[in-house]
Amino acid sequence: MTNLPPIRLAGRTLSRHNHICAFFNSREERDRIVLPYLKEAYDQGEKLFHIVDARLHEEHRSACRHCGIDVAGAEASGQLEIHEYEDTYLADGYFNGDRMIQNLKEMLETSRTRFPRTRAMGHMEWALETAPGVTDIVEYETKLNYVLPGISGAVLCVYDLNRHSGSVVMDILRTHPMVIIGGVLQENPLYMPPDEFLAELRQRKAGDEPSRAIERPA
Repeated sequence: MTNLPPIRLAGRTLSRHNHICAFFNSREERDRIVLPYLKEAYDQGEKLFHIVDARLHEEHRSACRHCGIDVAGAEASGQLEIHEYEDTYLADGYFNGDRMIQNLKEMLETSRTRFPRTRAMGHMEWALETAPGVTDIVEYETKLNYVLPGISGAVLCVYDLNRHSGSVVMDILRTHPMVIIGGVLQENPLYMPPDEFLAELRQRKAGDEPSRAIERPA
């Protein structure tokens, strides 16, 4: 495990932080940055765990094939799993952040027995659905920072800037130690440790500040 090559993303080497938010303005921009990162993981024999919109499932599989991943073979071997919102984030018709974190922890622990590390990626537009609990996305992203420093691999949370409001984007920024904006990976100067940000979220819920998650763009 100690001899694993570094993880490359957006032309840079990922260092000590492995929880990344990636903001994109188009699918083309997203694929240009993300697909080489996924292909690198595939070539190195790492576990790939993706969560996408059911309406884009086949499009995502096609994009993976186009970048050189043997999708059918990787799925058959268990190296690649492509899931949909309805069987992950929105299982049973609602979102529960603690449940999702526990499921991710179990997946990561299981993957460690077969793969050198795991790269998980989630498209985050599920939080724009009307299902119960989706407004807890910011708390969920914050709590992930208690778990992810101890895992081998990385978690990439992909956001479409055209669909999320500016206030939500600002909150999400504060939950990720690494960020991709304008196609550039960088350490996030706006990041807040989870203890601090959870305290702020509790104050909001108590009525000290109006909650800003999740607002739809006007």
